[in-house]
Amino acid sequence: MRASKNAGFTLLEVLAALVIISLGMLGVIEAISQTASNSTRMRDRTLAHWVAMNRLAEVRLQTRAPKIDKSSDEVEMAGRKWRWTMEVTETPVQSLRRIDIRVAEADADEDSSLANVTGFYGSAVAPAGMNPPVWVSGPPVNETLPPGTEQPGTNDPGEQPPPEPDPTDGDGPLPDPPPPEPDTDRFE
Repeated sequence: MRASKNAGFTLLEVLAALVIISLGMLGVIEAISQTASNSTRMRDRTLAHWVAMNRLAEVRLQTRAPKIDKSSDEVEMAGRKWRWTMEVTETPVQSLRRIDIRVAEADADEDSSLANVTGFYGSAVAPAGMNPPVWVSGPPVNETLPPGTEQPGTNDPGEQPPPEPDPTDGDGPLPDPPPPEPDTDRFE
């Protein structure tokens, strides 16, 4: 009697197929793990950025300028504790203070940070409808000057005002663009 030919796979072919499938599955598992890790890291960085922005908003809403100092505290957000560190420094513009805020998880080491935010506090922006303030660099000026005393850098009453900036040089504001031409080619 003759042995019939079987159309099945040999043991070697099955083992080779299993090795190829297992290597592919390892790659898929690694990619999923990396994506989950990146998502967690991005969530942590986003929450830390929100903590920093909240702290900066709190400082800007205060009626007094922050002290030139370094401070730190802990706050809870999204069920987790965060540590923020704020450093307030002077700027060359007398009416501005620079605020640098770093945020890390509360149990992280002192030098680590997930978010860094820089902002400014001051009166260097004029309210609507007012003339822009004069930015003066140098030592701080007493905030409460006697009536009739001008801030350094402003014009005396008898002095001529400075000339308007020439819009053609790079120092002044750009002139308004001309109004658009009416579209006469359009048919209705």
